[in-house]
Amino acid sequence: MSKRDELIAKYAGDLRNKCKVEPDMDLLTKVTIGCGPAIYNADSETIAASDEAELETVRRNFLIKKLGLTDGPALMEAINAVVDIYGRSERNKYRAVVYYMLTRHFGREAVYG
Repeated sequence: MSKRDELIAKYAGDLRNKCKVEPDMDLLTKVTIGCGPAIYNADSETIAASDEAELETVRRNFLIKKLGLTDGPALMEAINAVVDIYGRSERNKYRAVVYYMLTRHFGREAVYG
């Protein structure tokens, strides 16, 4: 099993156990690949949900640039909703899991078509 496959399995476990969501493994794989080398770096593989600058980066670079969404208050509301589902007290919020849930939230799975 490759390192990426191990990480995808870990992310699927978080979706099932912490977020109570049954993942679409094909989409999860595509989102994970889309994260690029960030998933292999301990600092960049997670999102610091208590850091407003980090959440702003997710809004700007993922939701607007990657998913092509129009800026507005709904974007930050969605990020906060996903963080709440994941669990605010959960120490490790994996980037791929957050991106997966945001992609599903906005129905933008076609971006990874």
